[in-house]
Parts: sequence; structure tokens; C-alpha cells
Amino acid sequence: MSTTTQTSSATQSSDYVPRGPAEASLTPPAGQPKYNYREQKVTVPLTDIRGNEAAYTLDKDSFSAHSNVPSAATYSTFDSDDTIRSVYYPEVTQFLLDKVPGAHKVILFDHTIRRQKEGSARTPVSRAHVDQTPRAAADRVRLHVSDPKEAEALLAGRYRIINVWRPLGPEPVQSFPLAFASAASVQESDLVPVQHRYPNRVGETMGVQYNPGQKWNYWSGMTGDERLLLKCSDSKGLADGSVAQWVPHTAFEDARTPAGARPRESIEVRALVFG
Repeated sequence: MSTTTQTSSATQSSDYVPRGPAEASLTPPAGQPKYNYREQKVTVPLTDIRGNEAAYTLDKDSFSAHSNVPSAATYSTFDSDDTIRSVYYPEVTQFLLDKVPGAHKVILFDHTIRRQKEGSARTPVSRAHVDQTPRAAADRVRLHVSDPKEAEALLAGRYRIINVWRPLGPEPVQSFPLAFASAASVQESDLVPVQHRYPNRVGETMGVQYNPGQKWNYWSGMTGDERLLLKCSDSKGLADGSVAQWVPHTAFEDARTPAGARPRESIEVRALVFG
């Protein structure tokens, strides 16, 4: 599923930040199908969680929203992988230890900068997906924990993969915001594994098929002192179904975005969270 909003737009100043309910059109790709599942063109409502952030939790919805997060990172911090790792990574690690119940160990295993402009190495992904399958999540533990005995011990306990998402700058996001579906509304049959083949391993993500019961949301005007946690895998949910396992998410093109708006710039840091 790829996304563009269908909400009518009026002439707005370039600093206008779209807020409130929206709709997203989920559109199949042109030409021959690339994936092992069929996409449908549908329009879904999006709920703006702004002002109601506390209603959503990682265990119930597989996402949570956090405001007023202090940070020593500035816009220029994100110009270099070295400064991202030296300045921002320690903050993310401590934030996850503080905010994820039961967490006792965190391993940050990669990050992605996305910029909504031509020539960027990575741009916003406008296709609904989940970052990991359960098998791929277990493989991540074995890949990033160097001691095999420690890896197997950690796999015997609870482990989660959580994506920490934020805009790069302090200004509110105006274009290509992130949509995410509450896990409580997503059926396992809605998700289809998709292989990603690398020279030394095979990774797996999941594509998302439309289900009218899915409840899609976004967080309008996110700023640099806000963090969105997206849980992509949870071994406890896999083992006993007592908590949510994953959150489908996608960027979407908002038709209300004014001409001359700031292009979206964001970073997502992916973490293994144990406990």
C-alpha cells in the first residue's frame, strides 16, 4: 500500500501545518507487480493523535508518542554518522531504557536519514510496511550480539525491535508525515512477508494488505523535541499474544501541505530492546 491524502486543500501560507482528521489514498504501483501480494486502491481515514497521545501504548498499539524530550543534538548533528553515533545514540539508548517498561539492555543497530528532496540518498517511504518478521527479529539478535551464548540467553527472554522516529530540525513537520496503524486493529493475515536478499544474509519485512478494520493514525506537526516509538517486533506477543507485536507504518503525501512548505527531514534509529 502506498499513500497520498485525498483531503481537499485550500490556498495556505507556506508555514501552514496540516492538522486534524485526514484521508489517505492507498494506491497500487504501476506496471508489473514487484511484491508477492496484491495492492488495492482504497481511501482510509487518519486520526490525528495530537492532544490524545497518552491513549496509545507500545503493549496495546505498538506505538507511543513522547513530547518535550531533551536533547543535545542539533540540526548539524545529523550531518555526520560519527556525530549521530557519538551525540544522538547515547540519548536514544537512555530514552529507551527510561520509557520502555522492563528494558534492561539496548543495542542500537542502525539509523536512516530521510530527506524529501531530489538527490537524497534516502527519501520518505510511501508504502505501508512492518520493518521485521519474527524470524528476522531473532536473526537480528544473533547478528548484533557478538557472543553466541549471550545471544541465545537473550533470545530466551523478552526482546523487542523498536524504531525511534523524529524530525531533524525543531520546526513542525509540514509534508510527508508518518502514518501508523494501531496494532490492535491489524490482523496477522493482513501482513505478508517480503524477502530482502543481501550478500551474506536474507532479511524479511512485511507488506500490508488492506483490511477495513485497520485504524490508521498520524501525529500532526511533529517537532524535534518529540519522539515516536514504533515497535516492529515483540517476542512476548509472539509467544503468548498478550501484547501487540508490530505496527504497520508509511509516509503519506498530504494534499493540505502548502506550496513552499519545508521538505520533510527525519531520522529513524532502530534498536534491539531486551527485557
